[in-house]
Amino acid sequence: MTVRRVLMVCMGNICRSPTAEAVLRHKLQAAGLGDTVSVDSAGTHAWHAGSPPDHRSTSHAARRGYSLAGLRAREVVDADFDQFDLILAMDWDNLALLEDRCPPPYRRKLGRLTEHCRLHDSPVVPDPYAGGAQGFEEVLDLVEDACDGLVTMLRRQQGAA
Repeated sequence: MTVRRVLMVCMGNICRSPTAEAVLRHKLQAAGLGDTVSVDSAGTHAWHAGSPPDHRSTSHAARRGYSLAGLRAREVVDADFDQFDLILAMDWDNLALLEDRCPPPYRRKLGRLTEHCRLHDSPVVPDPYAGGAQGFEEVLDLVEDACDGLVTMLRRQQGAA
């Protein structure tokens, strides 16, 4: 399967998944893959639909050179399972919710973002929403690592195509 569209998914689509969307988009551009792979993000719940990312996510990401400007929260919709080639959940709960909704033929597209980490050994990207600044920094550390792994995989895939 050639990956051309990646969807990042967390609970409300205001912290982790928009951060992952922005980081992967930035890294794809730097790798020369920005025109061949598109990235989006969504939440398993519609609590924040239409809202911009959490100001803490935006602030911490900006300090590392990533822009979350223009992103707005949305809920995963049934069409996402057909339209995206890779759907990456931030944690086990998000993955379980996706698996419950996903039609069986598309389940092969589901996974966890941290499966692509190369340096960190964490099964999930923990939710920083109720915590302090360190949680948002940890999210960025894990997301950057996983996105580096994803870009390496996508670069190999593009070379094989």
